[in-house]
Amino acid sequence: MAVTDDAILRVKEMIVSGELRPGDRLPREADLAERLGLSRNSLREAVKALSLVRVLDVRQGDGTYVSSLRADDLLGALSFVLDLHRGEDSVQEVLEVRRILEPAAAAMAAQRISEDEVASLRGLCDAAAAAKSVEELVEHDLEFHRRVVQASGNAYLAQLLDTLAGPTVRVRIWRGITQASAVDRTVAEHRAIVDALAAHQAELARSWSTVHVAGVEQWLKDLA
Repeated sequence: MAVTDDAILRVKEMIVSGELRPGDRLPREADLAERLGLSRNSLREAVKALSLVRVLDVRQGDGTYVSSLRADDLLGALSFVLDLHRGEDSVQEVLEVRRILEPAAAAMAAQRISEDEVASLRGLCDAAAAAKSVEELVEHDLEFHRRVVQASGNAYLAQLLDTLAGPTVRVRIWRGITQASAVDRTVAEHRAIVDALAAHQAELARSWSTVHVAGVEQWLKDLA
């Protein structure tokens, strides 16, 4: 594993330095192994590992290429890992991360959001209030959070939080079923976030977003 790790670092250095750019084809395996002072076997294992996390794209019969290195492609690997860890402790940790990142995204959005985006968020609040099932409410809830983060203007943050939202879906549905006030509280907190965004009050948006995510987090802790 140490040899493979070294091979991964060598290839990574070529990408970080700009020697290999997105879309570039890697040199032939034999040539690259000799150049880096690696065995062909360790280089082959490194390529496999980097292709799994979508840094490299292995095209059968055509060679190996550096991927686009776009955030949405690279974070797909994180989504896979999160899908494998859906226990209560894992979800609690994901919620903790959301509580750190989402309020920051909301504060950024308050400085950049447009009137059309505000109107869209108000429409989602109305749709959530009229939802006929908990599943429908959660669908609107996810879309609401996605659009708030998109309004921050940071594509990396938007993709990361969208990836982190997946493991919390079942928790949100279960909370909606078991906690009588969850639906009304969710809609009310969404409207408060939108009002803060519309007024371009960054710290107020941050505060309401913190309260909103922390409510789900605390509910899950109380179940333990």
